[in-house]
Amino acid sequence: MRYRITHTTHYRYSTPVRLQPHIIKLCPRSDGSQWLNHFEASLSPEPTQQHYCLDVCGNTSLQVTFQAPLEHWSIKTISEVTTQRENPFDYLSEPWAIQLPIDYPSRLASQLRPYWKLPMGIGVDDAASPTVLALAQELQQAVKGNVGYFLTRLTQQIPARCEYQQRQEGMPHPAAVTWQQKLGSCRDFTVLFIAVCRAVGLAARFVSGYQEGDLESDAPNDLHAWAEVYIPGGGWRGFDPTLGLAVADRHIAIAAATTPQEAAPVIGKLRRTTETELYNPLSTALDSHIHIKALGQ
Repeated sequence: MRYRITHTTHYRYSTPVRLQPHIIKLCPRSDGSQWLNHFEASLSPEPTQQHYCLDVCGNTSLQVTFQAPLEHWSIKTISEVTTQRENPFDYLSEPWAIQLPIDYPSRLASQLRPYWKLPMGIGVDDAASPTVLALAQELQQAVKGNVGYFLTRLTQQIPARCEYQQRQEGMPHPAAVTWQQKLGSCRDFTVLFIAVCRAVGLAARFVSGYQEGDLESDAPNDLHAWAEVYIPGGGWRGFDPTLGLAVADRHIAIAAATTPQEAAPVIGKLRRTTETELYNPLSTALDSHIHIKALGQ
């Protein structure tokens, strides 16, 4: 599928602020499952300095710097992407990676360690949570340790047993909280999915991007989140625990990272312009509009 995505984000502050260098991750990936045909980004006001770079996770990042105080600023990106993967299961797993637990070769294990050893929560090792471990063991026993069935069952169990809640701002909830409350947003479900995968030794990472949605509707889309699991023989493969399906050609990935924070679309800090404003509360308004148009096969 070929898509054209127009994404506009506006920030408004109650008082003038100075932005420290910000990192913008809104450029879709170009890899084996999708090709980036065109990308352009415009900011208003224009930054004093800007440059593109490749971050430690392999994501294209735009770093911008502003000198003058701002009360508002906006980002507009236009992307054209061709997605390639019609069949999300077009691979053969390595024979040694079909059953849990997987005994990774030492060289591969050292490369994947950040994706199956790093805690997902804020100061909490979600993968070691008793709630998460119980869910992981329940699913592992139900599928008799089969990796493919485990991932499929987990992808379907989360939306079947949890209620979706739209929540555009804020950090993801810890995995145990989401499962206990049976409630969450797409990023909450993704953190839960990753934590359960890591609890059984599967390397998993957080992905932010776009999902096709209802192309017949005029309503704007939202940024979406899902997970990727490293499957020996298949590489990084996407699973969407919000929609309950394996990721194919209806998802457009922007950034993937070990944590949700590293895959955030905009990263940076700000500070007030004068000390006299420290006693007045600072409010921030965020307004984002995403429109996705299918251009054909």
